[in-house]
Amino acid sequence: MKKLLTCLALSTVLLSGCTLLHKNDGIIKVNDQVITQAEFDEAFDKSVDKSFLKAFGGSKNFVKSDENPMFGIFKDKIVNELIVKSLLESEIQKRGIEATPEDVQNELKTIIDKVGSKEELNKLLKQRGISNAQFTDDLKTQIKIKKLVNSLEKINITDNDAKKYYDTHKSEFTHGEQVRASHILISANTIELIQKIKEKNPEISTEDLNKQVDEKLAAQKAKAEAVLAEVKKSPESFEKIAQKESDDKASAERGGELGFFPKEAMVPEFANAAFSMKPNTISELVKSPYGYHIIKVTDRMAAGSTPYAKVKDEIKFYLETQKQIEVLKNFTAGLMKTAKIEYLNDMYNPNKKPETPKPAEKKSEK
Repeated sequence: MKKLLTCLALSTVLLSGCTLLHKNDGIIKVNDQVITQAEFDEAFDKSVDKSFLKAFGGSKNFVKSDENPMFGIFKDKIVNELIVKSLLESEIQKRGIEATPEDVQNELKTIIDKVGSKEELNKLLKQRGISNAQFTDDLKTQIKIKKLVNSLEKINITDNDAKKYYDTHKSEFTHGEQVRASHILISANTIELIQKIKEKNPEISTEDLNKQVDEKLAAQKAKAEAVLAEVKKSPESFEKIAQKESDDKASAERGGELGFFPKEAMVPEFANAAFSMKPNTISELVKSPYGYHIIKVTDRMAAGSTPYAKVKDEIKFYLETQKQIEVLKNFTAGLMKTAKIEYLNDMYNPNKKPETPKPAEKKSEK
């Protein structure tokens, strides 16, 4: 089954993230509330940075012009989200819904219980570039939305509902053989090395390039062998060594921990080695396109199905979240029908597309 949401998915409709307008200029009026240029810019940039475009530089490299088709797609999406955000915020204020400090602490405890620890939560926030202040604000928003939904409809997901879902979605709870492992990576990627060397010295000759690549690959292999020797000398220090030496920084923070994974999730060289090992054993150097791996297998899981008892609470949480989203969508649709929406700047009006410039007329030759 897909990894269930840690935080309530309803908050995704409240995104807060192009032009030469002033930041405080109003661009859309929703009933009595004005959406500013600054709000749009922030929501737009956040949305781009969370999309596949992040790999291409995200909002920093995004061309914010109607001549860029992607700009129009993101623009209409953000405009709709900001309108929904304004409508819901007004409704929450009208109903006197608040997020108390106690509410925040309870919600925080629930999330910490799901991710494992406060330290693990802080790691996740750091990896995603979310500050503690921003996270707290998101929690407050999430709590208010949950209270709003609960005031609209009482949602009660029973054990029978969860069991029915489990029985009708059996394939989501089946898995092939899996291994739980940690690793230390000493990078030795030939293509990356070539690119880095050429960036520093674009005019380098082929002979010198090959020489430098060979030297760096040899140095990395020697480093990997030294790290392996250190691990063999002190196997109980694997996690600490991984944190210090591994070039896979994401797993290094967890002591090299990769969790359980199926064979097809890893490159063949790594997978073949890991699945041939017994629990509580450490491999020799394993070479893959990424470099040299030192693998520690800690557990194995035979192919089979996850028992209902282990996933019952997750299923109930998932079903409750899906129902909350449905209730909120229906409520929002009603608000949109009665809302007075005025586009103060036509470029943000989805019903008015930018005019295509007419080609210049050719002058007749005399």
